[in-house]
Amino acid sequence: MTASIHATILRVALAAALVAAPCFAQPALAQEGENADQIMAQLKSRAAAEQKNILLSFSASWCVNCRLFDGFLADRAIHPILDRVFVIGDMTAGEHAGDNRHTNTPGAEKLTSALGGQDAGYPFIVMLDANGNLIVNSLRPTGAGSGDNIGYPDAPYEIDWFMEMLKKAAPSLTAVETSKIRRWLKAHSSAH
Repeated sequence: MTASIHATILRVALAAALVAAPCFAQPALAQEGENADQIMAQLKSRAAAEQKNILLSFSASWCVNCRLFDGFLADRAIHPILDRVFVIGDMTAGEHAGDNRHTNTPGAEKLTSALGGQDAGYPFIVMLDANGNLIVNSLRPTGAGSGDNIGYPDAPYEIDWFMEMLKKAAPSLTAVETSKIRRWLKAHSSAH
């Protein structure tokens, strides 16, 4: 079995395990009929009231890495940490045309583009202030994978960029909290 096939099998198995595992809470998902503007208004209102920033992911039903990221956000060890500093939301933006069972959140693709992720892939992760202004996104600006969307942070350089994202958007995270997040991501990496 090639390393590529082995890594893919490992990622699918991890995604299945994370989805099946008991979780603390899932990210706030769009209610049927809500559009991107309505969801953003709710996220901004909550973020302002709770004095938090916003962590928003754009995903699709077919995306294994999106399920991995959802599992990370919902994990009992991670969710309370991120929930302390972020209002967490999710929008569907990458569904295939003609898929009658899965549809994009209306306006989500336009918002993805406005936040720099037009061709980024999924999940596309953004961290915004309470007014909805972009602080940082998951497009790595320099080094290995420069310009690439890290998506679910799995490779060491992806984990490093995700930790930089957190440093920019959640400076109140403690060293203990950031260490716990990094250890979790490394422990659940396909390279592990």
